[in-house]
Amino acid sequence: MDGKGCAFRDYLTRAVKENRGWDKIFREMIAADATNSATKGSEQFLKTRVANPDRLANDVSVRFFGVNISCAQCHDHPLVPSWKQDHYFGMKSFFNRTFENGDFLGEREYGQVSFKPKRGDTKQAALMFISGEVMAEPDAAEPDDKAKKAEKALLEELKKKKESPPAPHFSRRAQLIEAGLKQGENGFFARAIVNQVWARFFGHGLVMPVDQMHGQNKPSHPELLAWLARDLVQREYDLRGLIRGLVLSEAYARSSQWKGPLRPEPALYAVAIPRALTPRQFGTSLQVATARPAAFTNQVELEDIVERMEKDGSSWATSFERPTFDFQVGVEEALMFSNSEKVEKELLTEDRLLRDLLGINDSDKMIRAAYRKVLFRSPQPDEMKALRKYVEQRSDRPTDAIRQVVWAMMTSTEFRFNY
Repeated sequence: MDGKGCAFRDYLTRAVKENRGWDKIFREMIAADATNSATKGSEQFLKTRVANPDRLANDVSVRFFGVNISCAQCHDHPLVPSWKQDHYFGMKSFFNRTFENGDFLGEREYGQVSFKPKRGDTKQAALMFISGEVMAEPDAAEPDDKAKKAEKALLEELKKKKESPPAPHFSRRAQLIEAGLKQGENGFFARAIVNQVWARFFGHGLVMPVDQMHGQNKPSHPELLAWLARDLVQREYDLRGLIRGLVLSEAYARSSQWKGPLRPEPALYAVAIPRALTPRQFGTSLQVATARPAAFTNQVELEDIVERMEKDGSSWATSFERPTFDFQVGVEEALMFSNSEKVEKELLTEDRLLRDLLGINDSDKMIRAAYRKVLFRSPQPDEMKALRKYVEQRSDRPTDAIRQVVWAMMTSTEFRFNY
């Protein structure tokens, strides 16, 4: 959603909790039925983009099919001979009849997409999936002015009543759903989500960039990608099963430390790649790390506690940059941690973790407790020596000393990145 907050997150949370298959989530997002309580919020993916059909077509192609088709908008793709302008405008045609009407999305029975090639006359785009398959559809004549006026009046009335526009007899979006799923394990849909999930957990996709899954950009491990896509389809697009397989693999368990002279190429997966936390992950981690350990002792309410911390952490999300594959911590983030009063007032107050640490009289025990809580490990000897010296030199102001110790840990590279 590119950082936009809306009901879509609520929908996705429900879908994940119910372990809906990725194919079902795709169907619900493209169908965009706001009248169904079970899928309410799914329409926001299209609704926030519907005013710009070009962006909508490309976003759907990138998110669900792993293909950025924008290069074929003005001319045939310069790097992929098999992708023509026909493919771009064919994908756009799946959405050109979709429109917003109050709280709902509607889809007209008519409307064609035309484009001007670099050579030749203006062409009418066929309803073409990115694979090149053309969808058959009934003829849809443009209504006359009288019919359009009546249609407009009906839509205005439905908007006032907060009712959904009538569904078309032939839905182009429904054709996109079928075209996207029909190829199964060999199609763009299954391979794209496997590659994106892999990239999310490993920091590097089997195909890079992740939005360039075309014939001229071969995967680093084609057999593995094919096997994972096949397994995903056989498991009815169960994302939990896919994730479980990845995180229990030996490749995922590898250390990010490399002792050899030259660090291996990322595509070899011989060493783990540090990955920056997303804004929500980072915000939630700050809440968890600086909370009192006692906050997690009630197992009955643990899920509610975690949800509350996630909600509190999301308020920090706008302060952080969304990481890319070559992410580096920006100046704004560094200055925010150095100068913002919010850090001290919300994270480093004496009613949170500092309260427990201040109750530990032994500086070594206090430092170990802080490391376990914030970085989830024990300190190295050199770290212990440096922090012990720091705390002892500030024995006249222990609260400030311990606050700075915790601050240093939670603003470290180790905390910011997932190793």
